[in-house]
Amino acid sequence: MARLSHSNRTLSLAPAAAAHAQDIERAVKEAGVHSVHDPVLLDECVRLVTPALKDDHAVCVDCTLGMAGHSLAFLQASTHFHLIGIDRDDEALKFASQRLAAFSDRVTFVHSSFDQFSSILDDLNVPQVNAVFLDLGLSSLQIDERDRGFTYSADAPLDMRMDPTTKLTAADILATYSADQLERIFHDYGQEKWARKIAWRIVRTRDEHPLTSTKQLDELVDQTVPRKGRPAGDPAKRVFQALRIEVNGELDELAHVFPQILEHLAVGGRIVVEAYHSLEDKIVKSFFRLGDRPADIPQGLPVIPDALQPYLADVTHGAITADQAEQARNPRSSSVRLRAVQLIRPVPAHAARDIREWLAVTTRERTAERRSR
Repeated sequence: MARLSHSNRTLSLAPAAAAHAQDIERAVKEAGVHSVHDPVLLDECVRLVTPALKDDHAVCVDCTLGMAGHSLAFLQASTHFHLIGIDRDDEALKFASQRLAAFSDRVTFVHSSFDQFSSILDDLNVPQVNAVFLDLGLSSLQIDERDRGFTYSADAPLDMRMDPTTKLTAADILATYSADQLERIFHDYGQEKWARKIAWRIVRTRDEHPLTSTKQLDELVDQTVPRKGRPAGDPAKRVFQALRIEVNGELDELAHVFPQILEHLAVGGRIVVEAYHSLEDKIVKSFFRLGDRPADIPQGLPVIPDALQPYLADVTHGAITADQAEQARNPRSSSVRLRAVQLIRPVPAHAARDIREWLAVTTRERTAERRSR
């Protein structure tokens, strides 16, 4: 069982976005990584996370550690907390351990999917945490590791597993799902206008030869999507995104982690989330809404009882987006939606029922679809 340790190290602090250059260069050389992308909305994330980490022995959980860009900034900005970094990609954890070597006594690395949040904290004997951060979507490492099939810019096996120890790959999906199931994935997860046409083309093609490489899929989509009226960029972008979400069960994982986070969040603690996909943001927004407004009030009550008052405060007042300067500097930020809430009082008893109903509604459609396969 891991024991959390805390450092008395005194740091010379610099603005978060400016403090990364030497750390990035050193970590890239030591880990042999091709490149590192700038963390999205870095200073805003530091501003939102660190106020919850002022107390001695505070704990922050980065559920999507990746290449540790955000976590490095958190550790540089505050000396009072211990970081638990979770990632299901073992390669990302290896890189992050190199990058955060100077803070090794303040960091615990966990190889897991973040929907195991409660089990992870139980294993570490950590009953409460003060901040939880999620940067959803692909990490820089996964984008740059071309042999894992996440990108259409280079030919590679159609894999797309964030955790290579799991079984389902993108090639498996293309080989076994029905046309209707493929259409649903491309339409719902990729918002692909030509989802049906692409799905049926895949089914016809695989009868002749299997689709096993990113180049094959990219060319198939290019040949299927009409050229007139195409948006800019590669037409396969949305198909690849949809497959990645399905392979890794990303939306269900996201829905299941929020109730666990709330169960372990200390009063005054914050949940900070960067979402890049409308369906991700919808899940985040709907969960936060459960607690940042009064519960259903019986008619005729002259005042709202304390027990039915909000227990979450909307820190960002909606979603923060990247300005034009950041989008120009960091194209990955173009679709980001950054939201944060703070737990302002203990979670009331009635919230358990609301959360169960929310989780059932949020996951029911995808669960029914999987059972039909």
